[in-house]
Amino acid sequence: MVIRLFVASSSCSVAIKKRQQDIVQFLEANKIDFEEVDITMSEEQRRWMYKHIPQDKLPAQGNPLPPQIFSNDEYCGDYDSFFEAKESNTVFAFLRWKSSLASQESEP
Repeated sequence: MVIRLFVASSSCSVAIKKRQQDIVQFLEANKIDFEEVDITMSEEQRRWMYKHIPQDKLPAQGNPLPPQIFSNDEYCGDYDSFFEAKESNTVFAFLRWKSSLASQESEP
């Protein structure tokens, strides 16, 4: 299982950079293996990301912005979805991550 985090290394947006960093720090702190995919360096990867985000998750206008998270080829969500899962302590389920930590999330 591979968590793929689509990022933009050359973004001028401080908010996007902070969001990307927040996800990376969480994954690293929880020792979750992930692949960081820089969409600014690969047109092919950017098109793949756009194509695999479900229609109902696309923004009303423009293209979806990074960070975007996938588990293998299955779309998990964007930063807002990640943040909501983190706040509700369901982020491992959000990531479709099977681990001993994930089973602890459902316990009171």
